[in-house]
Amino acid sequence: MSGFSRFTPLANALPSTVPFVGPEAIERQRGRKVRARIGANESGFGPAPSVLKAIRESAGETWMYSDPESFELREALALHHGVSRENIAIGCGIDGLLGEIVRLVVEPGTPVVTSLGGYPTFNYHVNGYGGRLVTTPYADDREDLDGLLSAAKREDAPLVYLANPDNPMGSWWDADSVTAFARALPDSSLLILDEAYCETAPAGSTPPVDALIGQPNVLRMRTFSKAYGLAGARVGYAIGTLGNAQAFDKIRNHFGMARISTVAALAALEDQAYLADVVGRIAGARERIAAIARQNGLSPLPSATNFVAIDCGGDGVRARAIVDGLMEHGVFIRMPGVAPLNRCIRVSVGPDADLDLFEAVLPKVLKAVR
Repeated sequence: MSGFSRFTPLANALPSTVPFVGPEAIERQRGRKVRARIGANESGFGPAPSVLKAIRESAGETWMYSDPESFELREALALHHGVSRENIAIGCGIDGLLGEIVRLVVEPGTPVVTSLGGYPTFNYHVNGYGGRLVTTPYADDREDLDGLLSAAKREDAPLVYLANPDNPMGSWWDADSVTAFARALPDSSLLILDEAYCETAPAGSTPPVDALIGQPNVLRMRTFSKAYGLAGARVGYAIGTLGNAQAFDKIRNHFGMARISTVAALAALEDQAYLADVVGRIAGARERIAAIARQNGLSPLPSATNFVAIDCGGDGVRARAIVDGLMEHGVFIRMPGVAPLNRCIRVSVGPDADLDLFEAVLPKVLKAVR
């Protein structure tokens, strides 16, 4: 069936796709139920009990729109980080904020610098606005800061994307290296510093907020989707200078935030004791995934995130066969999409029952793949 005849040429040229195939779609395609959901970097440990209580108590208010200024959440985040609430912008997860940043900066043909194999949703937004992706390969399974800097200068790129810690490899740079990279970028290049996994990263890997707060070409992205266990609530935020934070007001959906999601985020931020506990559980699950990999002759990569990339000792064909084989047993995982990163599979942390199933079926899958 044909579409409307006056879509823009750019829209007509884009594929009708999404950056990730969800486990629900895989279930529909294969007619097989996911039994262990350890592929989307969610937190199977869930949000704090105090958050669930706040959600239940506020459910009756769902008939109301959320505050379009997100004043209370911005105030709480500002106090948490020691900045002004005017330095905070709220959005529908980091993904939503990325789309808004790209809209603010990118026109057809605009060069945008990122890593080859890095977070595909960012690329999706850049392509959607007609930007020209300029990619730098990973070096030793880590984003290449020198390569990104060189590309930004060579292309006079107005937008540069760096995730620290990184998705899909779980690798990271120390805070001093990230700060030096940000300060070395041209003033005309806006750095999107995606810190979605900063809560699970080791000490010394995340620059202090005040280290870059006054730099107008840096926007730092944070989320409640990972360690806080609220991926389904879609709450993210950006930290930047006053001008950068307020720029979102020019183009954002002012009633885009769900009221109940804002309540959940406020409760999650308040319960730092639960966050500390779940970060410990995430670290323990990472260690268990790594041990399972080694028991099966595979090589886990060091991780600062809530997942572990595992080198399967082959190429993307072998890794894909393992991903597909695990799904035949109801174990949902993912893998990087670009060589040489796609020699790996990527396993998210989860409760013991999920990892029990992964541990039980992995040897069977590897035997079949061989």
